[in-house]
Amino acid sequence: MRTTGVTSEVGGTAAATPPIGSARSIGSTGRTCPIGPTGLTDPDAATERLRRWRLALGGEADTGGGGGAGSALGRADLAVDRALEALYDAGPPTGSPTPSTGKTRREGGLGESAPRLARWLGDIRTYFPASVVQVMQRDAIDRLGLSTLLLEPETLEAVEADVHLVGTLLSLAKAMPESTKETARAVVRKVVVELEERLTRRTRATLNGALDRSARARRPRHHDIDWDRTVRANLGNYLPEHRTVVPERLIGHGRAARSVRKEVVLCVDQSGSMAASVVHASVFGAVLASMRSLDTRLVVFDTAVADLTDRLSDPVDVLFGTRLGGGTDINRALAYCQSRITRPTETVVVLISDLYEGGIRNEMLKRVAAMKASGVEFVTLLALSDEGAPAYDRDHAAALAALGAPAFACTPDLFPEVMAAALERRPLPIPAA
Repeated sequence: MRTTGVTSEVGGTAAATPPIGSARSIGSTGRTCPIGPTGLTDPDAATERLRRWRLALGGEADTGGGGGAGSALGRADLAVDRALEALYDAGPPTGSPTPSTGKTRREGGLGESAPRLARWLGDIRTYFPASVVQVMQRDAIDRLGLSTLLLEPETLEAVEADVHLVGTLLSLAKAMPESTKETARAVVRKVVVELEERLTRRTRATLNGALDRSARARRPRHHDIDWDRTVRANLGNYLPEHRTVVPERLIGHGRAARSVRKEVVLCVDQSGSMAASVVHASVFGAVLASMRSLDTRLVVFDTAVADLTDRLSDPVDVLFGTRLGGGTDINRALAYCQSRITRPTETVVVLISDLYEGGIRNEMLKRVAAMKASGVEFVTLLALSDEGAPAYDRDHAAALAALGAPAFACTPDLFPEVMAAALERRPLPIPAA
């Protein structure tokens, strides 16, 4: 029997059964446990509990002391179990003993067959919710080395598209045959459209507010005075005897400038570990580029530097212009960005990187210090994703913090607030560690 890989979910009486509507990893093989719609209030709670553990533990529960747990599975559950077995019970060839029990182990696996994998992808979409399907797809790619099968059009048509899948496709872009490229672009575009729908409105509203506040005139012409804000700002000057407010400080509407008021440079690490960040940065880059008040530049780098600014009208073109993988030369990328800055005091540079520098460390830090000294607002994001705490170079992060450029991970939902604070040059909303 496999040992439990998520002890927090099985300790104690209340958690002795996998919770309804969740997925969990059990044992070293990390099997995802699907939970059906039946709750523990059913008359035969013991059978339901046995069913859940059988799905979580796999076929070894039948022969490894589970007391015939397979009898708890009906026809639909057995179909689910076969889908899980293909992924999580893949191991030694049929007939070879398992190390832990010495007993013969069934062989799972999806095989090097695109049609078979496509059928399996269709099955898991039938049995599980989308969030669990995405986890299982990721596990299939990582555990069974099925990346090359994603180059088949029939496989791509069956997948549940998400940010992680986009990252995998981008890493395979150079090896992708022509027959697959259009299907791959369609998959990537689906994810991009979903992200744009989720992020665009809030980003524009937040940044437009920040730009308006930073553009308000303090000595406006008469017809530019914002009387509501002016009255509120001068309430301390109210004269009761005259029943009036003396407007010592006039606040005006931000006049529409004919030239761009702010410049934003997104400098994005495209090494393999930054795949999700590259996807989100491309979407945000397109959103920022669509705002008239911002002049946005997108630069991606590994050991070389690529300026993708001319592709910002279409995030899909941006993504296929990246090349995930390779080394990292942050110093070279910052040197390029620094050379493109024309108005330092009106510029925000956002470096998105895990800071594992392969270039010249001291030169990198000197460039950051020089940009800040010239008036550039410098922001370092260790990740731009929903993946939780990232791995990063702590020494480089500490060195940047000492320069007044603290490095922190940022979710896509927080990014508009971070950019708004940077544009207004106020303290950044750094998440609590």
